[in-house]
Amino acid sequence: MVWLVMAVLCAAIWVGLIGFHGRFWQAGPILQPVRLPPDGSYPPVCVVVPARDEAESVQDCLSSLLGQDYPGTLHVVLVDDNSTDGTGALARAVPDPLGRLTIVTGQERPAGWSGKLWAVAQGVAEARRLIPAEQGYVFLTDADITHDPAHVATLVAKAEGDGLDMVSEMVALNCESAAERALVPAFVFFFALLYPFALVNDPRSRVAGAAGGSILIRRAALSRIGGIESLRGALIDDCTLALRVKRSGGGLYLGHSRLARSIRPYPHPRDVWRMVARTAYVQLRYSPLILLGTVAGMVLVWIAPMLLALFGHGPARLLGAAAWVASMASFVPT
Repeated sequence: MVWLVMAVLCAAIWVGLIGFHGRFWQAGPILQPVRLPPDGSYPPVCVVVPARDEAESVQDCLSSLLGQDYPGTLHVVLVDDNSTDGTGALARAVPDPLGRLTIVTGQERPAGWSGKLWAVAQGVAEARRLIPAEQGYVFLTDADITHDPAHVATLVAKAEGDGLDMVSEMVALNCESAAERALVPAFVFFFALLYPFALVNDPRSRVAGAAGGSILIRRAALSRIGGIESLRGALIDDCTLALRVKRSGGGLYLGHSRLARSIRPYPHPRDVWRMVARTAYVQLRYSPLILLGTVAGMVLVWIAPMLLALFGHGPARLLGAAAWVASMASFVPT
């Protein structure tokens, strides 16, 4: 009887996930590159890049941002967050023929701020100085990401065309080493499971999410929620930002990107584990009880169907096998 009850529960969970959880298993959405005509009128964009000890990637990142084919006003602000590896000097050495680049030396972090968020706040403050009027957009990205020349234009076109306050993309991650091929798709899958893109993009849904490596936000929307300062105590700042924008009446878009790519390698399983662990326990609010509950839920959703299919009998085995097949099929589009 216990096996049958567990099998029914597993099957019911997977019916709910596959049929009623925002089609999380679907690949995409993916924005196609947009080339804007040079003779139009376009909102100003200020890119903010926090960087701490990013010597290996900062020049590639900045070169890709300074080479954007965006016909409107574009500024790039890099905040050197107390780097010890020469990140700031390398950033200043990047060719900038159009005078788009500003380097900000990060100030000491006040109490109550995370290091990265404090760097972002300083970058946004510099954006206000460069473009005093509350118009246009701020584009938040990371120093280990490179961008296709059409990326900024594509994000702006999406926001302007659909009247959105925030456009975010999960950038493409390295998937070359054995560890990356084994673990990165699972990371992407579980992100979409936690924040189903279709629900994030649905204004009728309360689900909100964002991927911190690529966030274009309307400056008026950022001001409306109290600025970056309002996020300083947030556990997951990118998703908290999305939630506050949506609760304030702003439209969101979240999808996968083919125009931005992380160039940070994860050659060993421990490297991927560190990437996940940086935010996973934070997401669980540092609670051992929530962690135990999460582990129990994962066992019920992923392990129990396999055990039922292999060792169960009668209806329990059939239901377990059906749930197991559903779980494997949901992973295929990733």
